[in-house]
Amino acid sequence: MSEELRIALIAEGPTDYEVIQAALKAILSNPFILIPLQPESTQPRLGGGWSGVLKWCYEAHQRHSGPLHEDPTLVSFDLLIIHVDADVACKQYSDCGNTVETWAQENAWQKLPCVMPCPPVSDTVDALGEVVKSWLRPVELGDRSLLCLPAQSSGTWLAAALLNLNHPLLAQVECNPHVESRLAGLSKAQRIKKTLREYRTHAPKITQQWQQVKQICSQAEQFESMILSIGDRPTP
Repeated sequence: MSEELRIALIAEGPTDYEVIQAALKAILSNPFILIPLQPESTQPRLGGGWSGVLKWCYEAHQRHSGPLHEDPTLVSFDLLIIHVDADVACKQYSDCGNTVETWAQENAWQKLPCVMPCPPVSDTVDALGEVVKSWLRPVELGDRSLLCLPAQSSGTWLAAALLNLNHPLLAQVECNPHVESRLAGLSKAQRIKKTLREYRTHAPKITQQWQQVKQICSQAEQFESMILSIGDRPTP
């Protein structure tokens, strides 16, 4: 990889960008620039949420085959991160409309919902990873792309950074799909509403408390492992 890394992010929304950028600051020793490809604020044609990520993957599948980083529109990036929250495993394609439901049938995408008993959360995350990969086929992740699947959402990582280890909200936290909403309902001293301003203000705590986040959230540790694995490979 180059000295200053160019990292592309395909994510559900802008608050996820803040969380993932804060995590990367804790993981990477190299300076980097994180560039959001989805959602793209000046051309929000694909929409946000997991539906927007799905549509981005579908477009990638239409224009390219082979490793994702070899897509002519993406070759300038050292690393590509595709994010969806693990709670997407509880969703269904019809939630995104009839067109997406038809795409799923025509392209034999892996089925949704794909949620598994939790704990362990890894079973659900593994199943969801296969779903996201099916949105890309015949495109492959290759050796410079990875999935970021926080359980149950990126807000879980923020909660893990901000709250004491013994806080009730952190019990079985990766199996709890309501962490983000309950974080917004805590007492005033601990309350974090899911707004870009609030997440941007508090995201540096994720960088500072990354060891604690990894201790609580297995998917944070998995994300770090994948990032470092890619960073150890020589750039072609």
